[in-house]
Formats: sequence, C-alpha cells, structure tokens
Amino acid sequence: MDITAREVMDTNFSTLSPRMTIAEAMRVFQVAGAKHRQIVFGMVVTDPPGQLLGMLSMYDIFLLIRPKHIHIWGEIKDVDVSGILDEACRRSSPMLVGDIMTTDLTTITPDTHLLQIIDIMINKHVRRLPVVEAGQMLGMVYMSRVFQHLLGRFPVESEAAP
Repeated sequence: MDITAREVMDTNFSTLSPRMTIAEAMRVFQVAGAKHRQIVFGMVVTDPPGQLLGMLSMYDIFLLIRPKHIHIWGEIKDVDVSGILDEACRRSSPMLVGDIMTTDLTTITPDTHLLQIIDIMINKHVRRLPVVEAGQMLGMVYMSRVFQHLLGRFPVESEAAP
C-alpha cells in the first residue's frame, strides 16, 4: 500500500503571524509545547487566510541571539561573556517574526509519497515539511511521525526469519 503525506501529516499545528514579536512567538512555542506535551522546535508563519509565508525554527532564534563573530571569541581569554545571552534575548524580543523567519521553504503536497518525503528530509536536512495545496497550509509532516510510521512497517522478529 502506498503511503502519502495525507496519511502521516499532522493537521493540528500552531501558527505564527509575521507581525508577532519574537517574545510573543516564544510564548506561542511554550503554549504549543504544553498543549502537545512535547518540545516544539519550529512553527509555520501564515497570513490570516492561512497562506504559508515562512517558518520560524529554533535555528532561526539561535542565529538571531548568537553574536556573529563568536567563533573568534574562543581564542580570546580575557573576554567576559556573562550577561551576553540575556542581553541578546532582551534586544531580540521586540523584533518581528517576519524579519527573521525562513522564507525559502520546501513544501510537499498531500499526495507526496512517503519515500519521497524521506528523501527530501535527508537531502534538505529538514525535520518538518509543510503540506500545501492550492497555496493553503493543510498540515505538517514531522520526521518523528514518519519514523513512527516506519516502526510499524518492520516485521517483528519471528516474521522476519526465513
């Protein structure tokens, strides 16, 4: 039986607005995590009608708060880095989601085959793929959900033996 995104996508997902501040978005991440009982690492950004505009992930947040040339600091022994993280968070809080979100997204359709999904996730190094049809966000396929589906497809040990 062919399995497509339609069978493994999650249709219960939280979204962000590009006009939200980073502080507001971080609160939505916390609420979504509590609601789903898991840590949420990324969310889609949509306009009011539900059209996909981008995605905000933990990686985007890390890039925002990390000092650009921190790799040089490793060689400097007399730099006091205490307080830098709190200051970066404070300064980032009023910035807008739309200013830092990733907009170059790979999307799939509800009819994308599971093997194609796996291939995209591996080649593009992504953990989640928005499922879009006619410009509208229908769901999200998460790497963990794909893996959970695969677990059920492997034969149990007694069935696998010749």
